[in-house]
Amino acid sequence: MLSAVLFATVVIGLIAGVLGAILGLGGGVVVVPALEFMLPRLGHPITIQQAVAVSQFSVLAVGLSGAAAYLQQGLVRARTGYLLAPYTILGGTVGSVLGLVLPAQVVATVFAALLLYSAFNLLSGLKRVEVERPPSPLVPPAMTFAGVMSGLLGIGGGTVQVPVMNLLGGLPIRQAIATSTFIMGLTAVANALIYQAGGVLDPALACAVALGVLIGARAGAGLQKKIPDRQLKVFFSLLLLFTAGQLLWKYWT
Repeated sequence: MLSAVLFATVVIGLIAGVLGAILGLGGGVVVVPALEFMLPRLGHPITIQQAVAVSQFSVLAVGLSGAAAYLQQGLVRARTGYLLAPYTILGGTVGSVLGLVLPAQVVATVFAALLLYSAFNLLSGLKRVEVERPPSPLVPPAMTFAGVMSGLLGIGGGTVQVPVMNLLGGLPIRQAIATSTFIMGLTAVANALIYQAGGVLDPALACAVALGVLIGARAGAGLQKKIPDRQLKVFFSLLLLFTAGQLLWKYWT
């Protein structure tokens, strides 16, 4: 039975890795609900805190594997990533601590509202030609919030980071996705350590999901360059809408 659980976890990680690298996400929007749905049916109950802790390793794996591929393609704005990473790391530390002690209903609702707003803005800008713009002063606090969501909900933060860097930071969507992937690996290290210290991390599941993600993220980064910018925005917006609905359903039903 344990082998079936680990195999299912690797497959979940593989899917999360492909989607995560293509869209600049950590894969947590796939990993957390998939673990909660699949593992109990295989005789391995798992709590939300444990799923979030395992998801932090999927975020780390996407960051390492996906970012390496995007760096080779020259898409990562490394300077921007290093400047913004401290905000996401700080936010991730706060969010991880809150994830161990607080219910996430209110925060999830605010997060869902932000996702819906971001999806609307991305879709409404489909006809605009992307040009780089000076970054908005709102970028640092928005990235800090992305870090909080990353730590609290077990996501990579890309659902916030990509729209922030694209809409507020002035980066084209493809470079925003690549830079988000670069940042999330740095953020996930601190998050994972906090959940490990809290005693909710399952090492076997973490290694299994990381293995799947490492393989999937490498493949996803190669696929991303073949997808037109317009389709990337549409795919990302649909994922934002799905994640928002998922959060509202989970915490209000």
